[in-house]
Amino acid sequence: MCEGAPVNQDWEDRVTAAWASFDEYPEERAAEFRALIGGLVAELPGESPLGPFELACAWDSTGRSDKAVPLYQEALARGLGEVSQYKGRRAKIQLSSSLRNTGDPEAGVKLLLPELDGPPDELDDAVRACLALCLADLGREREGLSLVLGALAPHLPRYQRSMANYARLLVAPEA
Repeated sequence: MCEGAPVNQDWEDRVTAAWASFDEYPEERAAEFRALIGGLVAELPGESPLGPFELACAWDSTGRSDKAVPLYQEALARGLGEVSQYKGRRAKIQLSSSLRNTGDPEAGVKLLLPELDGPPDELDDAVRACLALCLADLGREREGLSLVLGALAPHLPRYQRSMANYARLLVAPEA
């Protein structure tokens, strides 16, 4: 097992099951859900970046972006992206959203802009959606709309080329 890796596949499976049960915890039981995740995190080595990441997700998902921000930052500082590139990218997306929710959309933009040039994966549209929200909060709605239309275009049954061009033209300098 590499340093910072989960205890084992069983641990990963139990975390996945815990998250699958999230909807069973209404708002008034949010603390119970966080405790469930906290119990799983307690099984990890103390230096694991997975611990603060899972705790951040639990705080964030139960409406406490303010508590999530420092935990996402800690997970990334501990090397979450090296342990799991996918979870590292998720942490950046979720952190940017939490930063926006706590009044710092500029930091969210700075965090996500480099992700536009990263290797493509299934999180690309989420990067663009969160970045668009941060941009909108900064009064840069055209840039945000361009990102969202660009992300949407490939999923349309028709008009892909038109929508991609319209997205580009929203931010292209006028001729």
